[in-house]
Amino acid sequence: MVSSPVDTHHRRRSETTVSFPHKRRCGCVRSAIEAVQLQGESSVWTLTVEGIVQCSHLVFEMMCAHRARLLSWILVTCCVLTGPYRCDASEKKTSCYVEDGRADCSRLRLSAIPSDLPRNITSLDVSHNILRGIAPLSLSLYPGLLHLDAGYNSITKVDAGLCQTLPLLQMLNLEHNQVHLLKTGDMSHCTRLTSLNLASNRLKLQGEPFSSLQNLTFLDVSKNKLQSPKLGSQPQLPSLVNFSLAFNDFTTLKKDDFSFLDHSFSLQVLNLSSVFLKTLEPGCFQHISGLRTLIMDGGNLGTLMVSKLCSELSGTAIDALSLRKMSLVTVTNKVFTGLQKTNLTFLDLSSNGMGKIEDGSFQWLSKLQTLNLSHNNIKHLTNGTFQGLNRLKKLALTEALVKGRTASPVIDDFAFQPLGMLESLMLQRTAIREIGEHTFAGLKSLKKLDISWISCPSLRNITNKTLASLADSPVRWLNLINTNIAQINPGSFFVLRNLTVLLLDYNHIKQTLTGREFEGLDQVQEIHMSNNFQSIDLSSSSFINVPNLRVLTLGRSLKALALNLDHSPFKPLTNLSVLDLSNNNVANIKDNLLEGLVNLKVLKLQHNNLARLWKSANLGGPVLFLKDAQRLESLQMDYNGLDEIPLKALKGLTHLKELSLINNLINNLKDSVFDDLKSLQVLRFEKNLITSVRPEVFRTPMSNLTQLIMGRNPFDCTCESILWFVTWLNTTNTTSVPNVRDEYVCNTPRAYFNHSIMDFDPLSCKDMTPFQTLYIVSSTAVILLIVTALTVRFHDWRIHFYWNIMINRTLGFSDAKVDEGREYEYDAYVIRTEEDSSWVERRLVPLENEKCQFCLEDRDSVAGMSQVESIVTNMKKSRKIMFVVTESLLKDPWCRRFKVYHALQQVIEESRDSVILVFLQDVHDHKLFHSLFLRRGMLRSRCILDWPVHKERIPAFHQKLLIALGLTNRLKD
Repeated sequence: MVSSPVDTHHRRRSETTVSFPHKRRCGCVRSAIEAVQLQGESSVWTLTVEGIVQCSHLVFEMMCAHRARLLSWILVTCCVLTGPYRCDASEKKTSCYVEDGRADCSRLRLSAIPSDLPRNITSLDVSHNILRGIAPLSLSLYPGLLHLDAGYNSITKVDAGLCQTLPLLQMLNLEHNQVHLLKTGDMSHCTRLTSLNLASNRLKLQGEPFSSLQNLTFLDVSKNKLQSPKLGSQPQLPSLVNFSLAFNDFTTLKKDDFSFLDHSFSLQVLNLSSVFLKTLEPGCFQHISGLRTLIMDGGNLGTLMVSKLCSELSGTAIDALSLRKMSLVTVTNKVFTGLQKTNLTFLDLSSNGMGKIEDGSFQWLSKLQTLNLSHNNIKHLTNGTFQGLNRLKKLALTEALVKGRTASPVIDDFAFQPLGMLESLMLQRTAIREIGEHTFAGLKSLKKLDISWISCPSLRNITNKTLASLADSPVRWLNLINTNIAQINPGSFFVLRNLTVLLLDYNHIKQTLTGREFEGLDQVQEIHMSNNFQSIDLSSSSFINVPNLRVLTLGRSLKALALNLDHSPFKPLTNLSVLDLSNNNVANIKDNLLEGLVNLKVLKLQHNNLARLWKSANLGGPVLFLKDAQRLESLQMDYNGLDEIPLKALKGLTHLKELSLINNLINNLKDSVFDDLKSLQVLRFEKNLITSVRPEVFRTPMSNLTQLIMGRNPFDCTCESILWFVTWLNTTNTTSVPNVRDEYVCNTPRAYFNHSIMDFDPLSCKDMTPFQTLYIVSSTAVILLIVTALTVRFHDWRIHFYWNIMINRTLGFSDAKVDEGREYEYDAYVIRTEEDSSWVERRLVPLENEKCQFCLEDRDSVAGMSQVESIVTNMKKSRKIMFVVTESLLKDPWCRRFKVYHALQQVIEESRDSVILVFLQDVHDHKLFHSLFLRRGMLRSRCILDWPVHKERIPAFHQKLLIALGLTNRLKD
């Protein structure tokens, strides 16, 4: 890295601040030379001396990079360095924006200062309007103003009452206006002003307009077509630090031009960029001999004028000198003679079209530490080119040696030998004929070597001799990006024992890494091998010689089957914390891929083809390759075609802070798949097929989120699917959800189609809540009713059967008193027809073994008696009279006229309730009464039995029969 000359002296004066707040504009000093004001809509420009230092530092570093990338990198990084405000153009404004005491009224086409702003503002930005003047009266409403930015208007003069109205004003920006005449009294009351920008006006000074600015530290009068740098005849501006006269029209520096700065002992930076000087009078810098940084870029002075300039700087305190774009085509050994008596430590000679440097040209710069020769056309570097630069630490040669039409530039052996203290050498985008065994010999302090993007045939096939000239150099950082490397042979980096970072991106490496390629790299911590056209294959010993590796990038470099190994190539890397395997179209890996990576924190697997590995239908089950990475903090698996996540895929990842699954096909997630992600802070689930965000899945991972990106999913905006998520979005205060209204859109139902999920009304779901209990109770009751009805319908006999068993085992079969059964010989007299005799013998007679006795006419008739007398006698001896009822019984005249008659007569005479009806057939009650003079309602229900059709119900029938036989015969009162 090549630091800016402004760094040194401005670090000593970092307390000096020039700020243009509330414009949100990137303010950056290009090469610390001119204030490059790159404004965006509604932007803030904060410019500090420290910011100038940092921006300049960055610029000179970027000089060693590609020209096409220079400006964008400067702009982006300067914005970060110079202020906390963003560097983007905001939306078109319609009114002033006020925040934290700062009012931004830029780009509103205002013709006057607004009068409706808060009275306590300290910063006002009215730039990029159509103001023709600043009336002090209009600013009297804001007496506390410290910063006023009125740049890019049409203001023609500075009103003398401006600082009387604003006595606290510290910063005034009037750049790019039409201020012409500036008189002595115009700024007489601006005693507290520290920064004044009058660039791009058409100034004409009258008298001593700056004499009262005792505290001014920054003054910019560039681009004013000034004919002389002399801004006064009397000493003034005692506190000035940074003074810009760039892009003016004077061509001569006279001896007394800077006499008005005789008392400006704090002056550090003088910017004379794009001032085409033709004459330098002797002693022209004697009044500012304490100057530390001089910027002369773009002056096209040529070799002779540069030599004269150096002579005039002799004896000054100059520390940094920038001579970019000075048409210094040839550097002779006499050009810098005048700097021999200075303490110059920084010299920028970039972009000069320099083709030749004579030997010994820098011998006068013995204290130089940073030399920038980037963007030149040097043809030859010899052993004498850098002679005398014994203290040089940083040398930039980016695009300094460019291949011509005939031959490539030549770097002689031992060309860098005089640079014994050099620590950083940048040779990006150069064309070198060859890197020999002694090209870098003598660089005993070299720590950083950048030879990226160079054209050198000897780098195509790296051997143990290619970098042998670095054997005595303690190189820790080596950049070989895009050097067209195709083969790395064993021991190629063996001499680089101190190397910690190795960059091999954007090459054409096409080989199987056996491990011997990295022999000797015991201390290396980072190897970057991305974008090698998917031509690298791995083996189980590929990284066995780099045990301390912490970062390994192989994105877009591996063959599709490179990771399908039985033994993981990463197992020896126990210290690895970052692993990039993205963009390799990998489809097959083993579950032991990350075995041994106990310290892995970042894993990049995006743009592969891992969908099959996580399918539940995968042969052998899902491949749980994350099981060995329990300390993982960042997992990126975007663009893998995943449509499911196994239940145990993320198990144990309690330290995971970032999970990215963008652009997959995931549509259904198991309830506990994210339960272990208790430390998750960033979740990216954009562009999947997620329809429902249920608490069972997302409650745990969303509990500590700081950022959620889940847009562009086909959300189902129903109460069941999205209610919890919408409620969470409306209540969370700790999680950032970008573009929640634009990218979180409902797909179903039709009523919400193409509407933001934020339009979903949670109150529409609350009506269901009071009825949930009722729904559960009523549903349960209905189900129980149905089950009970079905049970009774098909199993009522079982219920009765088991109920009878339970009751009868507890209380007995009979409710008759003990003495009631002693007077009877039989339990029941059976009346039946001849057709039913077989049923009686098969079904009733076997029951007599269970302590009951039936009286059967054929079997138990009394000997010696007539049949009629025997029937009457046996009925009297039986406690019950049992009718086996069938159609035959109703038609049998003997049974109807005699047996039934006597049975009923006996029942009536003795007041007995002793009739039992056993129906073998379904007989209508009307027929029963017509034939037997009996109705079912005349008897107790337990005395009426039906013979079951199903065999399994016969035991229940027997049970009921025994109960009926045991019932008392006594009638109830």
